[in-house]
Amino acid sequence: MTSTTRRDRCAAADALVRTAYDEAGLPAAGVAVVAVGGYGRGELAPFSDLDVVLVHADDVAPGERAGELWYPLWDSGVALDHAVRSLTECVEAAAADLRVALGLLDLRHLAGDPHLTLRLRTTVLAQWRRDARERLGALQETVRDRAERRGELAHAAVPDLKESAGGLRDATVLKALVATWLVDVPHTDLERCRTQLLDARDALHTVAGRATDRVAPEHWAGLAHELGMSDERAAQRHLRALGRRMTHLSHLTWRRVDAALGRHRTARRGRRPALQPLGHGVAVADGEIVLAAGARPDRDPTLLLRAAAEAAERGLVLAPPTAARLARESADLLTPWPSEARALLVRLLGAGEGLRIVWETLDETGALPRLLPEWERIRLLPHASVVHRFTVDRHVVETCIEASGLIRHVARPDLLLLAALLHDIGKGGTVEHCEAGEPIAREVAGRLGLPPVDVERVARLVRWHLLLAQTATTRDPEDPATVASVLAEVPTAADLGLLIQLTEADARATAPKAWTPWRAALVRDLGRRCLAAVGTGTRREEPGERREAPTTPVAGPTRTGTRTGTGTPAARARFVVEQAPGGQRITVIAPDRPGLLADVAAVLALGRLAVRSARAWSEAGRATSVWETEETPVDPAVLTTRLEAIEAGRIDPNTRLARPAPARLAPTVTVCASASDRSTVLEVRMDDRPGVVHLVAAALTSVGVTVSSAHIETWGPQAVDVFYVREPRGEPLSPARAEQAAHAVRTALLGAVTLDPG
Repeated sequence: MTSTTRRDRCAAADALVRTAYDEAGLPAAGVAVVAVGGYGRGELAPFSDLDVVLVHADDVAPGERAGELWYPLWDSGVALDHAVRSLTECVEAAAADLRVALGLLDLRHLAGDPHLTLRLRTTVLAQWRRDARERLGALQETVRDRAERRGELAHAAVPDLKESAGGLRDATVLKALVATWLVDVPHTDLERCRTQLLDARDALHTVAGRATDRVAPEHWAGLAHELGMSDERAAQRHLRALGRRMTHLSHLTWRRVDAALGRHRTARRGRRPALQPLGHGVAVADGEIVLAAGARPDRDPTLLLRAAAEAAERGLVLAPPTAARLARESADLLTPWPSEARALLVRLLGAGEGLRIVWETLDETGALPRLLPEWERIRLLPHASVVHRFTVDRHVVETCIEASGLIRHVARPDLLLLAALLHDIGKGGTVEHCEAGEPIAREVAGRLGLPPVDVERVARLVRWHLLLAQTATTRDPEDPATVASVLAEVPTAADLGLLIQLTEADARATAPKAWTPWRAALVRDLGRRCLAAVGTGTRREEPGERREAPTTPVAGPTRTGTRTGTGTPAARARFVVEQAPGGQRITVIAPDRPGLLADVAAVLALGRLAVRSARAWSEAGRATSVWETEETPVDPAVLTTRLEAIEAGRIDPNTRLARPAPARLAPTVTVCASASDRSTVLEVRMDDRPGVVHLVAAALTSVGVTVSSAHIETWGPQAVDVFYVREPRGEPLSPARAEQAAHAVRTALLGAVTLDPG
């Protein structure tokens, strides 16, 4: 199908309307007939309606002759959608109804008084621009509602070329947004997508033999033939790529509309947007993540990941020009990846809803293959099962989003998120996808730099990610053989815990019917039985089982901490700064006292030192803490001076660090009752942010509890901190005191976050 065919179709319709107008004997002045909507844009498909309005001046009554206009059109057999309105009624209808306004923005003169048509067009356009700031919120809601009801053209099982997000209706909305003069869009890109979608709709009408915009499964073969494509899969990839591009343009344009409506304009404001530096080469400008001045992608291979993670975590747009530049210019990551790069990837995957548009930008700008070449295997790949509501690639992204809400339930969120990313990577071939995905996942996990034991854990999760769901719905859970069949493939409590959460995330991302209360109950019941069989019950794994003895810090993702307390002079403390793989190590040795850990953490946090991991312990009256941080120039003498100022009360970290910060998930504080014979173990999980150690230590100090050992790590977006605590005389806490300490910590952490209602 070509635009010439549509032009010919519109020309024939125009001639039919003009002939009918002349035969009706309507006046040449004060009355006009106009085409609106798709007909006004000249986009008639083979079975499209003719949308026309007979407009008359307020002081001209067309009388009975108006009715005579329609009879020849009906007799010709065309589908007609018509109305008769005065000019004032048209303007009032446009002011009251967004759909009418959008239709009239595209009006085109057909017959009668051209001056009346011009007057109507000018009035409606001026009204649209004048009222845009008040009306665009309602228009955005209609766009969101339509996307909820019709899904996305790029990913829906049965897409709608017109109404699905990324379809022709969105193209019309984008043109209306441009007409407000508030924003602009890439016109060449928009017109290319719109024209090709119109070609596809023409082909669909031809294949279906009727007016329809929904591409049913039986239509794909005919569409491929009409569009000159090799097969159904090629047709699907073509149309879904158009829909994804249109959706991407729509998302970015609406973000810019939000920025335009919310931006405070002053006469002194410069034309260039103000940059808010975030450090490490990235900044925020007008609600988008961009490169900071002086950033060198060719020297920093992690810059692409850092920009993407910052955008996703902050719910901002990764500016497409920035992503495209990073895709072209970034230095290649070493193989295996350094721990910093892997940590940034996990932060990106764990960002929740913010991941969706950022991942879309990475894909659309060609940046994604730099990070995950295997993505091309599943890109825009339709699912064979009708249960799925998305294509494979979008389903994987949704699984990561769902998994990000479950990280409080596992000790290794990084492995859960990586398994979510890779669980369907084997689809698209002839081998069953779980089996095909296992070696691919093993290769990717190794390239990302995971240690061999974790590589095998991720590969195992990918291989058996359907095991719990299939077994729970087809086998008797009370039969010991059922539990044994699961444990034969996933024998450890740690991996069972990950598999339970991966199963839920996968099902939730599939469709509502895939995670009904009945299915959820079956899977969770089987999971509990399997955990009980390996002797863990519901107790948390790894963190509460760490040894209290001094250990060498293990590098992990980015993290900072803080302080409270007063005590001995800072001159007795010693800071030692030395190089470490991928960053630096800061060792602090000082006489032990209550609040020392918090004070030291405050020193580092106030110095903007991003802490990756830490270990702290006390022995023979001396307290030692070792902190692995990103490489940041620091003077040990400055750290000592800052600690002295904190202890003397000249600096209050509470006022600088304990500001409420946004959080997606509520913090959790768990008493691990049987994790230690000598201490009470508290496990703290919350979103990674500065000040956590300070808040926990301050809360424990406030109830008279001392910290004998602390193990601080971050896995992706989640901080997992374990504190071994005792009474001042050295004995473990009683159950009542343990709950008092946990409550104090929980209260402090909840006061430091503002939970996202979404």
